[in-house]
Amino acid sequence: MNTFINDWINKTPYLNGHEVWVSAAISSALVVLLALVAYVIAKRVVVHLIKRFITKTSSDLDDVLLKRRVFDRLALLAPSLVIFKLIPAALAYYPTLASFIETATAIYFVLILTMVVDSIVDSLMDIYRAFPISRQIPIQSFGQVAKLLIYFFAVITIISLIIGESPLKLFAGLGAMTAVLMLVFKDPILGFVAGIQLSYNKMVGLGDWVEIPQHKADGDILEIGLTTVKVRNFDNTITTVPTQSLINESFKNWRGMQESGGRRIKRSIYLDVNSIGFCDQERLTRYSKIEFIKEYLASKTKELNEHNANSAYQESLANGRRITNVGTFRAYVLAYLKNHPAINQKLTVLVRQLAPTDAGLPLEIYAFSAEKEWIKYEAIQADIFDHLIAVAPEFDLRVFQKPSGADFRQIAG
Repeated sequence: MNTFINDWINKTPYLNGHEVWVSAAISSALVVLLALVAYVIAKRVVVHLIKRFITKTSSDLDDVLLKRRVFDRLALLAPSLVIFKLIPAALAYYPTLASFIETATAIYFVLILTMVVDSIVDSLMDIYRAFPISRQIPIQSFGQVAKLLIYFFAVITIISLIIGESPLKLFAGLGAMTAVLMLVFKDPILGFVAGIQLSYNKMVGLGDWVEIPQHKADGDILEIGLTTVKVRNFDNTITTVPTQSLINESFKNWRGMQESGGRRIKRSIYLDVNSIGFCDQERLTRYSKIEFIKEYLASKTKELNEHNANSAYQESLANGRRITNVGTFRAYVLAYLKNHPAINQKLTVLVRQLAPTDAGLPLEIYAFSAEKEWIKYEAIQADIFDHLIAVAPEFDLRVFQKPSGADFRQIAG
C-alpha cells in the first residue's frame, strides 16, 4: 500500500520530497476509514441480523443478551482489530508512533472485551434468576466474584501492555504481596465464603422474610451480594447487613411458615378470675341455646350426672364435678375455631389455660390461619379476637383490663 501511495505522491506536483509524512497521513486515514467501515458492517449488518434471529426465537432467555447489549459491545471490537493489524504498516516510517497507537488500541481492546464479558456474566445471572431455584440458591455473590476476577485480570493485562512486560511476570510478582492482598480483600473473601455456606445450606433466599435483631432488620431479602445482604424492612427502609453476619450471628427465617399450610396464631385473652364460677341450671339453660356447644353441654351434663350420682353430699358444690363457665367458654372457643373457614384444620388447633397472673387467667388460642399474607392474616386474627372478646360476657365472664381513669371516676361517683 505504501509503495502505491509513494508512486502517486511522486507524480503529484508540490508533494515531491514529502513522501514520508504524506504517505503516513494517507495510510492512517485509510486505516481509520476501514475501521469505521468494519464497525458499520459489524453494527448495522451482523448485529442487526443476530438481533432479528433472537427476537424470532420462542425462548425469552436469549433476549437477555440483547437487554445487556452484549452484541453491541462486541461490535466495538471490530475497529480495534483493524487498527491493530494495519497501523504498523501505515506508520512504517514512524515506529514509535505506531507502537504507541498499537498499545493504545490493545488497551482499548482489553477494556471492551472486559465490558463484553461483564455483560455476559450479567446475562447469565438474569437467566438464572428466571428459574425458581434462584430463590433457594442465590448465586449473585459468585457473579460478583467472577466480575472481580475479570477486572483484576484486565488491570494486570493493561499494566503489562503499558510497561511492555508479560502478564505472567506481574502475576509472579504478586505472590510476594499475598499478605497485603489478603488484607485488602478481606471483606470480599469472607463474604464469598459466607455466600457459599448460605447457598449450600439453603439458609436464605431472595424474597425470604428474615428477622435479624442485631441489625434491626425485619423484612424481605432484596439482594444477596458478595459483601452485603440487602433487606427491605416493612416500613420500606433498607437495611444492609454484612453477609458473614448471617453465618456468625443468629437470625430468624420465616420461609418455613411461608412454605407450610398456615401462619400461626398464638395469642391469649385474659379473663378476670372473679368472674369465674360454677354453672347453675339457669346458666346451663342459657348456654344450651348457643349452637356450637349444644352437643358439648348435653354430653358433659350426662357425664357429670352419672359421675355425681355416687356422691354422698349433693348439697355442696364442692362435692363431685361441676360445669364451670370458663370451661364452657373454652369449649365454645375450640368449637368456634374448628368451624372457622379461615383456620387450617389440618394443623394444630388448641385452646388452653396458662398459669394465672396478676392480669387474670390467660386463655391461649393456638391455631394456624390458612392465609399467610400479612394483611389478610392480621384481619383474620383481629376478627377472631373481636368475636371472642365480645362473646365472653355471654358466658358471664369479664375480660381483664387494668383500671383506668374512667373506672376510678365511676367508683368515686
